[in-house]
Amino acid sequence: MAHLNEGSNIYAHRVIAALNREQVDYLDKIGKDALFSSGVKLSRAQILASMVNALKRLNLTGKGISTAHQFEQRIVDAMMNTARLKKTGGQGTNVNSIQNKGN
Repeated sequence: MAHLNEGSNIYAHRVIAALNREQVDYLDKIGKDALFSSGVKLSRAQILASMVNALKRLNLTGKGISTAHQFEQRIVDAMMNTARLKKTGGQGTNVNSIQNKGN
């Protein structure tokens, strides 16, 4: 069932994800942290959608990825590189070279 995303004109689609207990607990912790610090609880769906939006901003692709672990490492590498770029004022490795690493 599609419904309007909060603050957006884009229709949302239901996605079923199989997460382990530790992953679900982590999503719940983020939601509760938001609730206790700001008074607004973030739902699991809102948290996951925010994660996807953040990954889009890193301009990552699935090119050359054959396992979920590889993609997880690519995400971490891109985040670390982005943090390093901010710290050094823009000098460092670009995301495209991270994506092509190991190809």
